[in-house]
Amino acid sequence: MQIFGVDIGGSGIKGAPVDLEKGDLAQERCKVLTPHPATPDGVADGVKQVVDHFGWTGPVGLTFPGVISDGTHIRTAANVDKSWIDTDARTLFSERLGGLPVTVVNDADAAGVAEMEFGAGRGRKGVVLLLTFGTGIGSALFVDGELVPNTELGHLELDGHDAEKKASSKAKEDHDLSWEQWAHRVTKYLAHVEMLFSPELFIIGGGVSRKADKFLPLIKGVKAEIVPAQLQNNAGIVGAAMRAAKHAR
Repeated sequence: MQIFGVDIGGSGIKGAPVDLEKGDLAQERCKVLTPHPATPDGVADGVKQVVDHFGWTGPVGLTFPGVISDGTHIRTAANVDKSWIDTDARTLFSERLGGLPVTVVNDADAAGVAEMEFGAGRGRKGVVLLLTFGTGIGSALFVDGELVPNTELGHLELDGHDAEKKASSKAKEDHDLSWEQWAHRVTKYLAHVEMLFSPELFIIGGGVSRKADKFLPLIKGVKAEIVPAQLQNNAGIVGAAMRAAKHAR
């Protein structure tokens, strides 16, 4: 069974049909740049461009970088335009895609669901935290395999700032940090999160997970096991498709 997944990020909108038996992309993904400003209309046009690239006509799962209530209303928009707040995202995307059935889920939650089913969290019990490091820091919290949605732990305070302003991969680029300097910030962030939630496992996702060998060995003093996401930057697409399939039943 294939379902289409789209991952909306602060820098790019990417999507592809997903093979839900394998938990992998069925075709090479299509990616377009996230418009700036990332307004609802602009992002919806980007999503349509990605979906139309494949001529897709079935259910579509979409991730969004913010808190989503009741699977449709956007409550926060830290890394996209503030006009998203209170937008009915499901209706917006469905109308832009010609009435296709649409499911919308928090981006990190989607990545977490995919990793727990097909990746680094498969079969793991207890408290597991997936953290995506990208334009911001997304989080997905699981207790014995069950998702606690919309945790948004990238906005915890760290050194007087939103943690994602100090420790995201965008912060690494913006401040021209070495891997060692960035790993020091990530270590402080992980230690803070560990103090609050005592996870058995941290899964590190986002594009930076492809370079895990450059920074994970530099993280010291965190008790929990730390592993890179196995689905890497495709986890959001896969998780979005999983959620769409669940709602399509």
